[in-house]
Amino acid sequence: MIITIEGPTGAGKSAIALELAKALNSDIISCDSRQIYRYLDIGTAKPGQSELEQIKHHLIDIIEPNQSYNAGLFCRDASQIINRLQAEDRIPILCGGTGLYIRSLLDGLFEHPRINPSIRSMLLERLRLEGADALFNELMQIDPDFAAKISPNDPQRILRGLEVYLGTGRTITEHWANQNKQKRYSAFRILISPDRETLYLRINHRLQQMLACGLIEEIHAVLARGYSWRDPGLNSLGYKEFQAYFESSTDIDSCASLAAQHHRNYAKRQMTWYRKVTFDLTCDAACFNLFDVLRAIKA
Repeated sequence: MIITIEGPTGAGKSAIALELAKALNSDIISCDSRQIYRYLDIGTAKPGQSELEQIKHHLIDIIEPNQSYNAGLFCRDASQIINRLQAEDRIPILCGGTGLYIRSLLDGLFEHPRINPSIRSMLLERLRLEGADALFNELMQIDPDFAAKISPNDPQRILRGLEVYLGTGRTITEHWANQNKQKRYSAFRILISPDRETLYLRINHRLQQMLACGLIEEIHAVLARGYSWRDPGLNSLGYKEFQAYFESSTDIDSCASLAAQHHRNYAKRQMTWYRKVTFDLTCDAACFNLFDVLRAIKA
């Protein structure tokens, strides 16, 4: 068995995963598509040093900000850790809001014919000329279900959605629906789901905390290492919005307001995704009861 702690950004998943990992003497496997990047700590809400010292966290800080990662690599890496923990008779705890990663791990990745590389080259050129917003809007028309599950600031997945459609004539959503689903793991799935008003307040407050903790200084340091706004790490939610401030074209408050808005929009899309998933337990972080969960797992 594995346990998944899922939910929108800012819902309070990490604290619950830590509590559960302590109770079960196990490790946490991050299912967050941004915490994989080294040096991007504050803006991705990575666990702090205290949390990392208490419980082993996996799949955090595993690639450089200019590298790419995807669901297939996640499944490979997470499966190795899961198998090792299960061999030690421990229950792996997966925590994160990247629903595509968890879905791919549990249901498997769909297979499709090889796609002509020229399609990716063409889309990359369009991305350069037209920008991610234009391609995301096109994806919304072609595959609205998949588009609702990703961020408009995620060019890698936007390109993937368009590439699969142009290369196969079917959307990613159609490929998922037609695949032979075989559960790879028995999972007890927990959804942390506060009401929308509470969640949005938490998101706004957390962004202000990030700024107070040195988000701008963190971005300065990453840029000083030679990384750019075109790299996947900085071209992601919570970082990209501050590019205009660094280029002196707007003030920091405007950038922060935009970042908070994008986080709220992302949380809304995540909740749309979760409405189509069956969970064993749904609760707000404030109402989480560890003992009830432990009883349910043992039942």
